[in-house]
Amino acid sequence: MISITQILYSIIFFSLTLNNTIHALSQKTQPYPVSYVLSCGASSHGTDENGRRWKSDARFLTNSSNSRTATAQYQDPSLPSTTPYMTARIFTSNSSYKFSVSPKQRFWIRLHFYPAPYSSLDPSNASFAVFANGFTLLNNFSASTTAQALTQAYLIREFSIAPSQSGDLCITFSPSTQHKGAYAFANGIEVISMPDIFNTASLVGFSDQSVDVHSSSLQTMLRLNVGGQYVPPNKDSGLTRTWYDDSPYLFGAAFGVTSQVDNNTKIEYSRDVKEDIAPLNVYSTARSMGPDPNINENYNLTWVFQVDANFTYVVRFHFCEYVMTKINQRVFDIFVNNQTAQQSADVIALAGSSGVPVYKDYAIYASDRDDDDKLWVALHPSVSMRPEYYDSILNGLEIFKLNDTTGNLAGPDPVPSAMMLEAEARAEAAAKSYMFSDSNIAARVIGGVVGGVVGCAIVVGAAFIYVTKMKSKDNSSQCSSNNWLTLNGYSHTSTGKSTVSGRSNASSHLSSLAAGLCRHFSLFEIRHGTEDFSESKVIGVGGFGKVYEGLIDGGTKVAVKRSNPSSEQGVHEFETEIEMLSRLRHRHLVSLIGYCEEDGEMILVYDYMANGTLREHLYKTKKPALSWKQRQQLTEKSDVYSFGVVLFEVLCARPALNASLPKEQVSLADWALHCQKRGILEEIIDPQLKGHINPECLKKFTDTAEKCLSDHGIDRPSMGDVLWNLEFALQLGKNPKEGNVVSENKSLRDTYPTHSALLNIDEESVLVLSEEIDDPDNLDAVFSQIVNQRGR
Repeated sequence: MISITQILYSIIFFSLTLNNTIHALSQKTQPYPVSYVLSCGASSHGTDENGRRWKSDARFLTNSSNSRTATAQYQDPSLPSTTPYMTARIFTSNSSYKFSVSPKQRFWIRLHFYPAPYSSLDPSNASFAVFANGFTLLNNFSASTTAQALTQAYLIREFSIAPSQSGDLCITFSPSTQHKGAYAFANGIEVISMPDIFNTASLVGFSDQSVDVHSSSLQTMLRLNVGGQYVPPNKDSGLTRTWYDDSPYLFGAAFGVTSQVDNNTKIEYSRDVKEDIAPLNVYSTARSMGPDPNINENYNLTWVFQVDANFTYVVRFHFCEYVMTKINQRVFDIFVNNQTAQQSADVIALAGSSGVPVYKDYAIYASDRDDDDKLWVALHPSVSMRPEYYDSILNGLEIFKLNDTTGNLAGPDPVPSAMMLEAEARAEAAAKSYMFSDSNIAARVIGGVVGGVVGCAIVVGAAFIYVTKMKSKDNSSQCSSNNWLTLNGYSHTSTGKSTVSGRSNASSHLSSLAAGLCRHFSLFEIRHGTEDFSESKVIGVGGFGKVYEGLIDGGTKVAVKRSNPSSEQGVHEFETEIEMLSRLRHRHLVSLIGYCEEDGEMILVYDYMANGTLREHLYKTKKPALSWKQRQQLTEKSDVYSFGVVLFEVLCARPALNASLPKEQVSLADWALHCQKRGILEEIIDPQLKGHINPECLKKFTDTAEKCLSDHGIDRPSMGDVLWNLEFALQLGKNPKEGNVVSENKSLRDTYPTHSALLNIDEESVLVLSEEIDDPDNLDAVFSQIVNQRGR
């Protein structure tokens, strides 16, 4: 018999077992903590360029009466997608969002801003603060000023917030009380649950001290895939982070070399470093110093970043050694702000094996003294350890700002440069003068059309008229434009390298004239067309930077020249090249198609030269040698001295500078002039030309080059004189007697102006015209095309 007591015990035991089973099942089936991806002001869901789904923000507002929705009046062409940037939530008083989050988890907050006109609101009046669970994320923040200073169209600010104790997250937008008519706004808000990937960081300069990062909130200043390509949020290891190319932040001319793991090597995460730290894309590529130990011993691989002073920063180095296999093969020192962060770092020793990721965190305080608003990171071979290879390596780099003792993470807005403001003022003044000029019919017509449009649209229309008028003066010499730079105070940006940080290493601002001369490409178009600046697409390297083969408009092949941030060529040279090449058209000159100036990038897009460059037909090449007739045919240049160097370059078929030659021969110009004075110039000309040049022709050619290289500008000939002399030399090469007749009877010299580098004469003034213009050996046709601006 079973007693009542046994039955009761059985029921109790069954109940307890059932409860435990239900609890266990609920724990196993509980989904990963909720992430919020909100498009502010949107009435329905939307999808961005990476396929991420954005929801409306309305139901997360604690008081919707303090805000209203708005739509941007125009779409900047550099916006990666309309979602979330074309709609906004406008706050005229303190307003908050409330989210349910896990009390034990850290989470990302990402704020998206597109400072454009919304309804009748002036973007410059958007000045506000943002708070989150007691931390100040932004304070007196002007998205308009920041975007203008950084030449960006939109901004992203990313923060990692310490775990909430209450299980709620409150984000508050507060219009500034120091700015009359101030309002706050947001285009997108992300709240993403994340694992706690922060612990402690060694304090640079104090070997026995460390900083507790675990209890801090942080702002992401930079996140770089060193030696690799752009990694979008949907390609990250589940945390929707964005990783950018590191090359714009490299300091100096030494870029080092990039590498990628081969198919035979497998990268495996360890117990201490899981995929949450960084995706495989980061650990699969690297930048090192190169194979030459003598060079590596004498320089540092260095990056420079802009930061806010008076904050502590954590610099996270990501390493994965997939080339070396043993300890002490590659050992190097790590420096942060010229202080030693770690001596004799050996990735194999740190990770325990080849192909295993490892990271190191270092903390440093950036004061407001000297140049401490910049953060320097450098690597140098550890010579004292006598490693097998004098080299260093880095795979990824992140920089985080820690909150101060008051819970503040907000830094000051960057200040637009005086040069930029002056250029914008000049452009606007010029646009207005054309807009209201009585003699400008187009201005009156278009002015009437846009008369009812608000101020910003008026300025844009004025800029269009101004550029149109400039084009009408020389409509045959400017390249067509499919896009216009809006005169709104901002330049463009895209999914480029420093959007998260809001920092640009080489930002600039074009005048309205240069901007209107040719086509503007978005950075997204350039990245897509060059396979994200793939090294396999590099077709040349110069002082300005690398040149890539690319595709635009679905298949048109182009050459893309990307500025090296360490290049001495800057904004002025960039603008000058746009202005000059946009106006100059000739079949023997490469044509400028357009440019890209976004996110600190300065990029020029040219016609693709299928036959290569001049020097590729002169020396160290397998291409056919050029005949004497084919050898700068005059390319119109305003820099006479440089053109003199080019003349000797085509004559001697050697570079203008060659450091491997004896000291007196390093400079071609100096060496050629020396040989010219000694009467031995024939000894240094291209051997393939010896015996094929009429002596009188050669003398006239070299005399012209020598005059171009005169020490004093007043002694140099004009380009008109140079043109006449070269054509005269050409006729001497054909028939010496004919040349003399020309000089005595035709008086061609009088036809060419001596006061201007831009020639403007009739085709009839040319010595001989050819019926077959397309014949490359018929130089007379070429000259007729050069001197007549109607050209092609």
